Amino acid sequence: MSEIENIKYFALLEEFETSDKLIKLGFGELQNINLNNDFYFLPFQLLSQGFERFMKAYICLGYFHKHQELPNFRYLKNLGHDLEKLLKEIIDNYYFDFNRPQFDLDNEFIQANSDLKELLFILSEFGKLARYHNFDLITDNAQIGVNTKKLWEEFENKVLDLKDYEKLMDFNLSHEVYQKISTYIIIVFEKFISAISRQFIFKCLGQQGLQLSASTFFDFGMLYEKDFGKKDYRSQTTKYKEAPKKVHKRTMLDEIQRNVNPEYISKKILKSEYNGDWPFYVDEVIIECRQNHWCIVTIDGFDYALNGSAKGRYKLENPHDAGMAILGKSISDFIQMALELGNEKSTKHNNI
Repeated sequence: MSEIENIKYFALLEEFETSDKLIKLGFGELQNINLNNDFYFLPFQLLSQGFERFMKAYICLGYFHKHQELPNFRYLKNLGHDLEKLLKEIIDNYYFDFNRPQFDLDNEFIQANSDLKELLFILSEFGKLARYHNFDLITDNAQIGVNTKKLWEEFENKVLDLKDYEKLMDFNLSHEVYQKISTYIIIVFEKFISAISRQFIFKCLGQQGLQLSASTFFDFGMLYEKDFGKKDYRSQTTKYKEAPKKVHKRTMLDEIQRNVNPEYISKKILKSEYNGDWPFYVDEVIIECRQNHWCIVTIDGFDYALNGSAKGRYKLENPHDAGMAILGKSISDFIQMALELGNEKSTKHNNI
């Protein structure tokens, strides 16, 4: 390659790397949304920028694969900031059949999934006008962008059911509702990105496409149905890195208390014996109820709070916030089992 081609190649590589980081940070900030943090502007900004840069870089690579030259400035400028338009450009011109059943699943999803279309529309509107929605209102701008936060909240409400609204009223379980929403949305976006990224892996854009994606979107391209919604992206966000993780490493005294204190009732739960959707990353945990009230779970020798009462009393993180339970999977069953341990103890005591 000539010097100018080298410069362009590395500029394109940098765009893929930048968009990969923006998208993953955007997913992490979505997972950070909770009852105490409704700062949607940050994930909107990260994801709208990340998806736009990713698709424009992909289009540049697809154009090069077809024409053996990179597109000119006017071609890319005419595509604008509309994410749906960018995706259509990819589908119409740079999305190739790699002759596997997975292609049909990917193609059907990116062309017909209504959730994807709605979410991309919201992010597009945010990127074009809506990020200045408040300033437009303040200054009487005649061209006011849509209220994307309101549209996003309306989408979130469609994800929830009656049981979720009941959880919102429960101090112990309200965080799970936010996790359910973020997991649902991230699954839609992961399917979208993985469908496009598989074009790299199967060399639909040639060897250069495979090389450019090797350090960035290759991991997305390796996501399939069993993998979606499983990754905790929060570890890459500043908020998560800076928040102290309040866990307790168990001591010998803790074990003595567990074994001899009649107010501490515990039980080991094995994944292989559990009839339900196992929420933890490890295959066994110990649940404990203290004085019929405070519920904890022990994972790999560390204690975490199962219910809000234990979190307040012992200043412990719950397993989800500590990264020990899978986001989007409920621990409510384990809270109930722990409380039942305490109730069983009380019943036995009253019958003596």
